[in-house]
Amino acid sequence: MASQLIVRAVPPFDAPGAAGVLESAARERLDDVELARAWGMEPVPRAAFLAGRLAQRRFAAELLEVPPSDLATAYDCPRCGPGLSHGRPGYTLAGAPAPLLLSLSRSAGWVLLAAVRDPAPGQRLGVDVQDPAGTDFDGFDEVALGPAERRSLRGLAARELMTGRARLWARKEAWLKLCGTGLRVSPDMVQVLDHPGIRDLPSAESGLPAHLAAAAALSGLPERDSRL
Repeated sequence: MASQLIVRAVPPFDAPGAAGVLESAARERLDDVELARAWGMEPVPRAAFLAGRLAQRRFAAELLEVPPSDLATAYDCPRCGPGLSHGRPGYTLAGAPAPLLLSLSRSAGWVLLAAVRDPAPGQRLGVDVQDPAGTDFDGFDEVALGPAERRSLRGLAARELMTGRARLWARKEAWLKLCGTGLRVSPDMVQVLDHPGIRDLPSAESGLPAHLAAAAALSGLPERDSRL
């Protein structure tokens, strides 16, 4: 049976005083390695980072049916190694790796979380969300897309073109997160138009606004088990 993909969208946290609330919650619930990274950021990206990390910890704790405080950060960067605050997200539970694949993406203030419980050995996951407005610049297609992908957008203009670009970009980012390479690989060399390990996440499944594009990549085709 294919692994079940669980996704959740978290709306922007932009109430008055939100930054102070986030920082207070972070001091109580996040690990020192996460806080050290956050305090090195400017206020706006810091708030986005903290909101994502807090949401991810709550999400993981819920799926594992444990208190969030029982989880210890255990990120693993394919380039730098384990035990850092960046790379593939993960946690330990009672000193052992938590049986959970995780991935996180942010766009337009929204956080998209994805997980697979009890993954198979070596299984990987990546998820991404994109705001089409971010693709509205000259040269995007030449830098980001391969020949077949560019052909798939022929005849599109304005909003439809940006939506098509965002869909492809979300698929690329999801796959690169799965691989752990990030943008060290030239994006136009990553062909995702009909990739069997990637699928789009419609808003009815992801819980995101309909104008945002989202995709998930999993090494093994997932069954749908969306929890919004």
